[in-house]
Amino acid sequence: MAALVAAFSGMGRDDQRATAAKLMSGSSLIWLMVPSVMYLARWTAHLMAWTAPVPSAKMADVFQPRRNVFMPVVTVGLDLAKTVFQAHGVDDVGQTVLRRRLGRSELLAYFAKLPPCLIAMEACSSAHHWARELVTMGHDVRLIPPQYVKPYVKRNKTDAADAEAICEAATRPNMRFVPIKTRDQQAVLALHRSRSLLVRQRTASINAVRGLVGEFGLIAAKGRYRMSELRQRMNAMTPDHLPAIACQAINTLFDHINTLEGQIAAVEQQIVEWHKNNEDSRRLATAPGVGPITASAIVAAVGDGRQFQSARHFAAWLGLTPRMHASGKKERIGRISKGGDRHLRALLIHGARAIVGTLFRKNVPPRPWLLPLKPLRLLLFASVDIGDDI
Repeated sequence: MAALVAAFSGMGRDDQRATAAKLMSGSSLIWLMVPSVMYLARWTAHLMAWTAPVPSAKMADVFQPRRNVFMPVVTVGLDLAKTVFQAHGVDDVGQTVLRRRLGRSELLAYFAKLPPCLIAMEACSSAHHWARELVTMGHDVRLIPPQYVKPYVKRNKTDAADAEAICEAATRPNMRFVPIKTRDQQAVLALHRSRSLLVRQRTASINAVRGLVGEFGLIAAKGRYRMSELRQRMNAMTPDHLPAIACQAINTLFDHINTLEGQIAAVEQQIVEWHKNNEDSRRLATAPGVGPITASAIVAAVGDGRQFQSARHFAAWLGLTPRMHASGKKERIGRISKGGDRHLRALLIHGARAIVGTLFRKNVPPRPWLLPLKPLRLLLFASVDIGDDI
């Protein structure tokens, strides 16, 4: 069959008809094959005369076999969690070359095998710990505030989308980063967070005691220092006015308040000891309205402060500057933004209130520039403004 098709392909149409007539006059089997042979011969000649077009450059690239070439990872976005981590890496031209989910036990081992690159993470829980570990491996680690990563998340919120958004945000030239805290800084911050929690628990317990004894007609003046007096007056009440079971329950709260007082004093003593051994903290304490607690909190949270261009930038980071709303030629200045570290902002405002309070102390001469602000309605504004200046 193949020999017949080849023979017919080399003949003209008249020769093909003559040869077919001779073959058809012979065996019946050949007579059946002749029409198929002539049809195939004509199409073979047609295909041999047709030349396929040269594919374009883009189509050639599409149909070329994929080459398994490893592109080096330049930037990695790492989405942190408790047990499962998601990594997204790109090369120097921004092409995705890495998408991988890692367990907690394999995270450091995996990045130890990678060449030094830029690793970006959100400044969230445990971020400073992982940043310190990755820096020791030679990587350049940067922490990004989560609110700056959110605009880069595409559609659904998943671990892979978050890691890709972190990687994208890290490559922006105007992105702001968070300095990596040392273990010493986080240790001092742990003291401050523990003290803040204990103070809130003490305040809640005091309010609970005041509310309970008030149900039996017993009240006391403002201040936590009135608790001992209130307890003596409560214990002096007869069972007719205060049942024994109520007295026992409230005394349990009083004991809890005394325990909290001792724990707060112990934590504050540790803070003061650290303050005495830190030169930067002692220097900050020379400012008016700043004591050991405020100074140590600023040093632990901010570090050397090189990330701020001026004191105004530091105040804006703390949320002590007014919120701006401008459109066209209209500018509206609102309340303070209240962004940044709430604990630091509260400490600075408390220190400013202590300075303003010198207007009402007989044994402390007030500062001359405070005298025009003596009207009561201006004192709170003055405290916030002084906290901004501090």
